[in-house]
Amino acid sequence: MEEESNGGKVEKKMEGVASIALLPSGSISGHFIELPHSICYGLHGTELACERECSRGEDYRLVKLTIIDYIRKKEQVVVVERRGHDAARLCSVDHAHGWEKDIVGMVEQKHGKPKMSVSFDCETLKADTAAEDHIRQFMPKLAGLDAVVNIGRMSIIGVDFEAEE
Repeated sequence: MEEESNGGKVEKKMEGVASIALLPSGSISGHFIELPHSICYGLHGTELACERECSRGEDYRLVKLTIIDYIRKKEQVVVVERRGHDAARLCSVDHAHGWEKDIVGMVEQKHGKPKMSVSFDCETLKADTAAEDHIRQFMPKLAGLDAVVNIGRMSIIGVDFEAEE
């Protein structure tokens, strides 16, 4: 699906379902299934080590999220906010002011393309045995790591794997 942005440029909008394992280390790993075509993309995120800006809640984290296109063997990176403890919500960083200068620079330049937008809301939370069963079936490399699994709707706007070629 495509939608027009403010500048008149057409941006790709992908919508579907994501299954994300939240690891005790703060990292995330999972996959995003774009619907209706059932195209699978990989998701891998690492928490950015930084001091939390004082107006953010204690469940707030910045995550460097890598979206992997298995077909083209390409990746795109964006920095997202993670909130909600075990029942996670991911969304694009609207503004990074208030953080230390190095974090603001990292968000705006190194890790993400500001034109990219990511949104995820956990609809189903699996823990303990249910999470382990899900992980063994869909993410076997993560088995035994004591992760919780978030499943929910996800949308990604502005990702462009073809532009890198």
